[in-house]
Parts: sequence; structure tokens; C-alpha cells
Amino acid sequence: MNYETIARQIFQITGPAANIKTITHCMTRLRLGLETTPPDAEQRLKSIEGVLGVNQNEDELQIILGPGRVDNVTDEFSKLVHKDSAPTSPAAAAKSKAKIGDGKELHAQIRAQNATPVKLFFKRIASIFVPLIPAFIACGLISGLLNVVSKADPSVSATAWFQLLAVAGNVIFWGMNLFIGFNAAKEFGGTPILGGILGGLITHPGLAGITLNNTQLVPGRGGVISVLLIAALGSLVEKRLRRLIPEMFSLFLTPLFTFLLAGAIAILFLQPLGGFLSDLIGQTVTTAINAGGAITGFVLGGLWLPLVMLGLHQAFTPIHVDLLARYGVTILLPILAMAGAGQVGASFAVYLKTKNKHLKQTVASALPVGIMGIGEPLIYGVTFPLGRPFIGACIGGAFGGAVQAAFGIGSATLGISGLPLAAGTDHISLYLLGLITAYAAGFAATWLLGFDDPSED
Repeated sequence: MNYETIARQIFQITGPAANIKTITHCMTRLRLGLETTPPDAEQRLKSIEGVLGVNQNEDELQIILGPGRVDNVTDEFSKLVHKDSAPTSPAAAAKSKAKIGDGKELHAQIRAQNATPVKLFFKRIASIFVPLIPAFIACGLISGLLNVVSKADPSVSATAWFQLLAVAGNVIFWGMNLFIGFNAAKEFGGTPILGGILGGLITHPGLAGITLNNTQLVPGRGGVISVLLIAALGSLVEKRLRRLIPEMFSLFLTPLFTFLLAGAIAILFLQPLGGFLSDLIGQTVTTAINAGGAITGFVLGGLWLPLVMLGLHQAFTPIHVDLLARYGVTILLPILAMAGAGQVGASFAVYLKTKNKHLKQTVASALPVGIMGIGEPLIYGVTFPLGRPFIGACIGGAFGGAVQAAFGIGSATLGISGLPLAAGTDHISLYLLGLITAYAAGFAATWLLGFDDPSED
């Protein structure tokens, strides 16, 4: 696949460079912040070979490309933007500026009206953790596979290679608070490395030997919740200090006072608060799933697709990370992953029932990536546009989630779903049972609900 061609076609629709405010990407999507989005952008982008789907929200255009491909296309796209932003003649620059400026103020007003504070907050929090997902995948799969091997032959756990791999599988948790502090400070407008050392401060093993105000300090107490609070505070303190400290002393005094002030508040107040919140979240989630069992799993699995469509799914990312840090697994992810499996079953029913050749081709091309846990092409290309199959997919996710919750399946990794997630779970066979249940229930529900078969154009 020619990544440069895909990037150039996307740029022709979303450019020029002056129209592109931000370029980021996650595991599957190229995310663009645009000054002005062409009214036909979504339709034109979907027609590009290699683009799996398009999702447009209040302030971001998301172009779904899939894992691996998104990295290469983003690199090529960034090169095109950089090249196009090079200085041009005054006349050409004036012409470009006038064109981009048309309706800019109105567009900004509309975007501001549509962007809700809650969604923007969740998006900001999720962006802190998205860069860590490859590490969770690598370490989590190692831990999951070691778990399978040790159950098959317990004697291997005493070997040096097994112990070395066990250390490798735990690396992300050893340095996680530093990474989160770094990313959080960057997101909150502070100096990233200061956020990193603040995260390191509350994680340092030396805290275990210190008693303060008759209270034994606990390294890492509060997990990611404490780190987020501390990084946000550090960024706020740093920005205030930069206004107060003269420029000639700022290089030395701002980082020093930021670290000392934020660090003191962190140890005395924010880490205990983070510990309380982390305990509350962990206990609430585990109690709800353990006590509610299949019913809780049914509700969570059934509601997950609508939450994804609303953009509220990003709120669960720090919860997954906190559960991983506390228990070594997240019991939420296998439940929520069943929503994607319900999509696969529902889409297969659509494939067998439809007479529309184009729809059949769409399902056939999207099903393999759906099985591998990339659900966007099925959501935006098949089930959601058809209506009732989307409900069928939710029903499939509900039944699959019920199975996962009933058996308490945990995942040692993040960032993957569908069939690949089996390798990262603590009970592969039971996870696969839930996956097959979601496939079957999504298929049956969609077959019974039916849908209005689109006519051939």
C-alpha cells in the first residue's frame, strides 16, 4: 500500500497547511484539528482506498486507517503539511489566508457551542494514556502468555528465562507513574519532565522508610489517580511561578520551586486523596462485577457501543490502568471488548441477508479487522447506518459481557480487543467462550430484528 498516496489524497481534502491546526494519531486513527472542515470531507475521505472510516466530532476529524498503517500515513501527511507551510510569495500567502479566513469566526463559534466540557475533559485525560498503550500491549501479552505456560508446566517458572520474561512483563508498571506524570504535565501545559519527577517522587521506594506526622508513607499510593492530580497541580504552580519570577532567574528558580511546592502538597494532601479515590474506584468496580456478576456484565457490555458513539468511552482508560496497577489485571476490558464481538456477529448476519453487492463487499472487507478487534469500520460502515443491526450488536455485546463477568475474566493488557485479547487474559478458554457467545447473540439478534436492505445505486 502506498502510504504517500493515501496521505496526499487526505491532504488534498483537508489542506492546505494553514487549515490544519493539529496532527495526532492513536492506535488506529489519524486525528486532525482543522480550522474549516469541507462540507463533503467525510464522503470524499471514505472514498480513498485504505481509509476504513471517518468520524467527525465537535473539534476533531478522525480518519480511521487501522494499526500500523496509521503510523506510516501520519508520517507522510506531516511531511506534506510541513512542505506546504514553507514560505511562499506574498501574493500567494495573502490569497491562502483570505480563503482560510472565510467563515473562520463563525466556525469557531459553532465548534465552541458543540464542544461539551465533559467530553473535552475525558478526551484530555485519555490523551495522556494513549501513548502508553503499545507498552501495555507488549508487557501485557508477555504476562498473559507466561501465565498460560506456567499453568501448563509449573516447573518452568523456576527457570531463568521465565523469570527474565516476567520482569519484562512488569516493566510498564515499574515506570508507569513517571510516564503518566510526563504526559499529564505536557497535556496540562507544564514542563513534561517536571511532571515525570513529581510522579517519580510519590513512587520512590525510599518513601517506605519515612514516617510523617505519625503516618507511614507508602510508595505509589493512589496509583495513576495521584499522579494525575500531582501533575495537574505542578503544571498550575509552574505557570503561576513563571508570571511571578523575573526572566533572568526563571531558568533556575521556576523548576526548583515548582518541584518543592507541588511535591510538598502532593505528599501531604494529594497522595492521600488519590489513594482514597483509587481505593474507591477499585472497590466499586470489583464489587459491582463480583456482586452483580452476569447482570453487571450484561449491562456494561450492552451499553459500551453507545458510550463509544458518544465519546464517553475515554473516561474508562484511567480506570483500566488503575485496575492493572492495583490487581495486575483489569476485569473491565474483557467485558467491554464483547461489544466489538457483537458487532462481528451482527455484521455477519447482514452479510448473509443483504442483496446489496456494495454492502456485502463492505462487510467482507471489514469483518477480518473486526475479528481482530478493530471495530470502527463495522460501526460506521455497517451496523450504525443500518439502525437495527446496531441494536443487534449491542445485544451481542451484552450476552458476551455477561459471560465474561460471570467467570471474572481479567486482562493483563490494554489497547487490544477481539480475538487477540485472548492471549492477554488469565483464562483463555473462558474468554473465547464469551467471544463466541457475543458472536452468536449478535448474529441471532440481528437476524431476528432485520433491517431495511439498501437498494443498489
